[in-house]
Amino acid sequence: MVRAALLTAVGAPLELAEIELPEPGPGQVRVKLAAAGVCHSDLSLANGVLRVQPPVVLGHEGAGTVTAVGEGVDSVRPGDPVVLNWAPACGSCHLCGLGEPWLCERAGEAYGQTYATLADGTGVYPGLGVAAFAEETVVAERALLPVPAGVPLTSAALLGCAVLTGYGAVHNAARVRACESVLVLGLGGVGLAVLQAARIAGAGPIIAVDVSPEKEELARRHGATEFVLADDQLSRTVRKLTGGHGADHAIECVGRGSTVRAAWSSTRRGGKTTVVGIGGKDDLVSFNALELFAFARTLSACVYGNSDPAKDIPVLAEHVLAGRLDLEALITDRIGLADIPDAFERMAAGRGGRSLIVF
Repeated sequence: MVRAALLTAVGAPLELAEIELPEPGPGQVRVKLAAAGVCHSDLSLANGVLRVQPPVVLGHEGAGTVTAVGEGVDSVRPGDPVVLNWAPACGSCHLCGLGEPWLCERAGEAYGQTYATLADGTGVYPGLGVAAFAEETVVAERALLPVPAGVPLTSAALLGCAVLTGYGAVHNAARVRACESVLVLGLGGVGLAVLQAARIAGAGPIIAVDVSPEKEELARRHGATEFVLADDQLSRTVRKLTGGHGADHAIECVGRGSTVRAAWSSTRRGGKTTVVGIGGKDDLVSFNALELFAFARTLSACVYGNSDPAKDIPVLAEHVLAGRLDLEALITDRIGLADIPDAFERMAAGRGGRSLIVF
């Protein structure tokens, strides 16, 4: 039996519970968690913006140590430090064959299968296939990546989502080049990682936008050269900061129709708007046909940083070890399992950066 934060129904508060994990089956691995990040996607699953099947253990950004392996597992062994991968690519589907593993057709196979049980025998589902809000978890072998040597195990948890997504948004999806201007809307864990990635890319100016004035110091620490409070004059303000043109790149990290529209309106003619945030299905964004032609902007989504984690995590590790990427700076709160509801409240209110559960 292991301790976990359990979502019993959509919209219900998380409950601490004991769940029973089976021994890993063929192709499976058991992992003792060292740390897990609290991501906005977890909140969206908990409140019903994204679909989830209760009872479920949420959490998809984590790192830990392998404790047992099932039959046929040969890439890891007990004692290995690993990062959890919530979207493991199969390598053989149509989209993987096109070189787009972040869109793998089989990445979510584990989402709809129970992986543990409660004391009464009720099956428990793993949030995004990972279930990191627990002391231990069991996942498929392909859902694990080695922690690069020299990267602390606890902070390595952030490589599993926030940092991989933020860095990938800049370097894989937007393909930001040196001296290009970057606008970042929303300064949670992913937005702060985007700021660091833009700085690594040599971008400038880097304009950070948030609804909270308290985020300014945090934003500048992560690479922002300008800080702007979100209001209905944002596009005008951004043009003033970019020589009258608008941003070469606008990266939306909120997941709301109004901020997608604000990002689009703040992008220069011919520039690129990249949407990282996950919005609701009823939250619409509208454009008129003339502006699509007149501004010639590109609007695209970014899924999991458009990353291949097996290739990109070693690159991130190089930046960490060289001091260019600061994982610890992203963490503003270190918490326990019982503190996840408070972390959700801070996130909903736009306070702080990443909350990290340390086991």
